[in-house]
Amino acid sequence: MSTSPTTQPRISTPTGFAALGVPDNVDQGLAAAGFSAPFAIQTEAIPVAMRGLDVCGRARTGSGKTLAFGVPMLARADKFARVRAPRGLVLVPTRELALQVAEVLQPIGKECDRVILPVYGGASRDDQIDALEKGVDMIVATPLRLIDLMKAGELVLDDIQVVTLDEADRMADDGFTPQVEWILRHVTGDHQTMLFSATLDGQVGNLVKRYMKSPEEVSIDSPTDTVGTMHHLFLGVHKLDKDKVVAAIATSAGKTVVFCDTKRLCDRVTEHLQDLGINALAIHGDLTQAAREKAIVRFTNNELLVLVATDVAARGIDIDDVAVVIHYVPPIDSKTYLHRSGRTARAGRDGWAVTLAEYNQHTTCRIIQRALRLETNPPIEIFSNDHRLKTLDSFL
Repeated sequence: MSTSPTTQPRISTPTGFAALGVPDNVDQGLAAAGFSAPFAIQTEAIPVAMRGLDVCGRARTGSGKTLAFGVPMLARADKFARVRAPRGLVLVPTRELALQVAEVLQPIGKECDRVILPVYGGASRDDQIDALEKGVDMIVATPLRLIDLMKAGELVLDDIQVVTLDEADRMADDGFTPQVEWILRHVTGDHQTMLFSATLDGQVGNLVKRYMKSPEEVSIDSPTDTVGTMHHLFLGVHKLDKDKVVAAIATSAGKTVVFCDTKRLCDRVTEHLQDLGINALAIHGDLTQAAREKAIVRFTNNELLVLVATDVAARGIDIDDVAVVIHYVPPIDSKTYLHRSGRTARAGRDGWAVTLAEYNQHTTCRIIQRALRLETNPPIEIFSNDHRLKTLDSFL
């Protein structure tokens, strides 16, 4: 979903969500926030969740899963009865995602008298405690800050009625499974559990078995599916010409995310693009949270053409109109490729996933192509002055 739903015009009620069993007050909140009709994953998940069943959802980033779990949570969780004891909990892997989930749900919650608070590290702990003391209905939290507040007695989970694990596979990949399990063991009351993930195997599968009650699975794609309108392009480039190729693609295609493997490479690519006249900024773990958030806001608002990111820093990016994702170096595996590429081709828009490969990286490209059942063609040799970079559709 868009990260700025409140900028849309007022929608009349009932919306398309009403037919899914959404109560009037939440439906009015959806209309006020500019949401008129559900996406596929919402159509599948909301009716199941509204019946109080545990939901296990397989859906990629950008499919609209925030509303798939957020709408039932707003509808089913009661108003808080005690301060510091919310009724709803969403666990997310990154602070960026915590902010973005909250930003989607807060305008809806405002219309139906629900207070939603993002809880994450890097922000004022005292401000979060003050908000909890005033009373919060739902929190959207990263594991470590949530545990910190719980151990300090600033927050209890005894009253939780609905808990959601969002991007559970990313939390597992980041090593947060023990913390997630610790948190779930402290949700002691009768509650509904929802889990959304790109994959449902491995550690995620163990979470499903241990902490969910006969969950009903909903899915709009298979575990290896990419976005339906995504085009994959593998280009063979010369090391000294690579940044100019990136600049040529971004200049013609529009909003572009470039993924780099290291913070140092991120900074170097950003500097080279700026030297080429490209409005680019980097986001990675060595930058302050404020700097990263500012870059994402500028990128969202079309004040920035290129965002150069590491995997960790970019996981919270939830922007619908990214035209191109560029893998500056071929990813080491297909799962990383899918997570990166999922930043484009969203909300019904076409998008491009472009992989740049030097002469000794062609085999890695072939491994990715086979894993994703793409045509195993060698990368197309290209230079930055190639006219085809002016419109990527010429490669179709």
